[in-house]
Amino acid sequence: MIDALIAGRMYGHAEERSGQSGSAYVMCKIRASTDDGDTLFCNVIAFNDQVRSTLLGLADGDSIALSGALTPKVWTDKQGNVRPALDIVAHAVISAHRSGEN
Repeated sequence: MIDALIAGRMYGHAEERSGQSGSAYVMCKIRASTDDGDTLFCNVIAFNDQVRSTLLGLADGDSIALSGALTPKVWTDKQGNVRPALDIVAHAVISAHRSGEN
């Protein structure tokens, strides 16, 4: 496991789901920029109530920082290029937006 801090912007909206045991979780994507201008996509899953609530309160393009367990991966785009991706189980979140505010 890699303990990571990822900063970026929300890509789309967070979705709330429930597992087979009935436990709730939230999934979303974060778009993070690298030093050379490339973009990495980070697939996020959160089980913590406060993190879930914050993620659900964010909109596409909102800035966010997440801390959690990171797993590096790769994916292939439509042109056949292999690209990096990250999966993170978020334990903490920092955002300029508070969930529940209008």
